[in-house]
Amino acid sequence: MRIYTRTGDDGTTGLYFGGRVPKDNPQIELNGTVDEAQAFLGWSRSLTDSASQVHELIADIQRDLWILMAEVATSSEQRAKLTPEKDLVTPKMVEKLEGQIDEWSVLVGPITEFIIPGKTTLSASLDVSRTVVRRAERQAFGVLNHESVVPMYLNRLSDLLWILARAVEGKN
Repeated sequence: MRIYTRTGDDGTTGLYFGGRVPKDNPQIELNGTVDEAQAFLGWSRSLTDSASQVHELIADIQRDLWILMAEVATSSEQRAKLTPEKDLVTPKMVEKLEGQIDEWSVLVGPITEFIIPGKTTLSASLDVSRTVVRRAERQAFGVLNHESVVPMYLNRLSDLLWILARAVEGKN
């Protein structure tokens, strides 16, 4: 199987469920930013013990981001074809992030000072991931259908990554 198709050589890219748009389309830019966050999260995961809770949490987030990217890569005309939690982000997925934020926040405790990123390589990588997710959140507004919970998901994800970075630093 070849990795190249040559179909994008004309400056367009394919959408999920069909159709093509220019590669600089805001929808594609958003997916590129989420892909960048996905890659940084892979770096973060590589810095963890494969049996750790943090490793599994990051892997779960990465799987969720594939769902999110499928939704983003779908034209509004094809939105009805999306399946919740397969290729459509749901409020339940946002609630799951909120529960994880609450769980990790207990471990971190109250933050009483400004945090300078970079205490550890892992926390720094999570902070980089967080900033990329924040950029994706900003891009999501105006790009997605108003029914989409993608912006809300990205907002909670950036919060989770912030608290997770503090937790792996041992911030109590």
